[in-house]
Amino acid sequence: MTEESNLYYADYLELDKILGSQRPKSSFKTDEMLFIVIHQAYELWFKQIIHELDSVRGIFSTDNVNDNAGEMSIAVHKLKRVVKILEVLNQQVTILETMTPMDFLEFRNLLLPSSGFQSMQFRLIEAKLGLKMDQRYKADYYKHTRRGGFSQQDFQTINQVEEEATLKELIVKWAERTPFFDESLWKDYQNLFPAENDAQKFWHDFKNIYQNSLSTLEQGRMDELEKVFYKEGLGDFSVGAMRAVLFIMLYRNLPIFQTPFDLLTTLIDVDELLSQWRYKHMLMTRRMIGVRVGTGGTSGAGYLEGALRQHYIFKELTEISTFLVERSKLPSLPNAVKEKMSFNA
Repeated sequence: MTEESNLYYADYLELDKILGSQRPKSSFKTDEMLFIVIHQAYELWFKQIIHELDSVRGIFSTDNVNDNAGEMSIAVHKLKRVVKILEVLNQQVTILETMTPMDFLEFRNLLLPSSGFQSMQFRLIEAKLGLKMDQRYKADYYKHTRRGGFSQQDFQTINQVEEEATLKELIVKWAERTPFFDESLWKDYQNLFPAENDAQKFWHDFKNIYQNSLSTLEQGRMDELEKVFYKEGLGDFSVGAMRAVLFIMLYRNLPIFQTPFDLLTTLIDVDELLSQWRYKHMLMTRRMIGVRVGTGGTSGAGYLEGALRQHYIFKELTEISTFLVERSKLPSLPNAVKEKMSFNA
């Protein structure tokens, strides 16, 4: 019998290391064991999220991601797994909340100056998704090696990862490669509204359709439409990327757009679940320590509230709903565009 056939469950999972890694600083009469187990579980799930994000970034790092091929479906599947993990993380907060504020006080001071703020893996998740330093709440405090900050090694690792291409940047490049607005595909398209010769036919009509969909109080939205889809883009998304995202959202029922639509909505789900996690963490912190300073030296719940407001990564995708119109008002696409979007193209 080979050595491999005698593989033992506890050895395979290295349970002696995992189950022997809970070492409370207080007595076993406190709730510190619960506190440790919950946070260790967080870090294990963070590791899995990082693994999935690296796989997805690898798929989008090429210049020929085929919306009809298996890679796109794999990317969406992995991001949906991240969504499920984040749902679990949000549920774990409710377990931690079975500890009362006075239970926490029994061992809180023994944790100084460590803090959840020092979770390198969570910072890597944010960085790999696309949260930049200049977009962070109190960015000057976010990354340092002073007391309550990161170790020098973790500090260097975070710096290195922040130099890599983020998933958001890769999604923008993917969207910009959308080939559906080549004017040659629209030669047979008949404009619904009179247009100048140099105007892109679809986007000229869309501007008029959108304007007609607005109430009197909403007419100011036309300036925003002009800025986002005709001049500057929105946030980190260029005009071309925003046009592609909106086009996918508008015509999502076409078979070729169902997977890209699933991709975009899953990214929104990831962002929303991260926001929920921050919100739950903020509420729990306020419940546990009120307005006291956090163990790592932050303003505690105040810092978490600021991060909650500011740390949205894919807000451009959420805000695309501002520019949707009734499906019944959408123009019919010319045959050349339909053929380009066919699975047989």
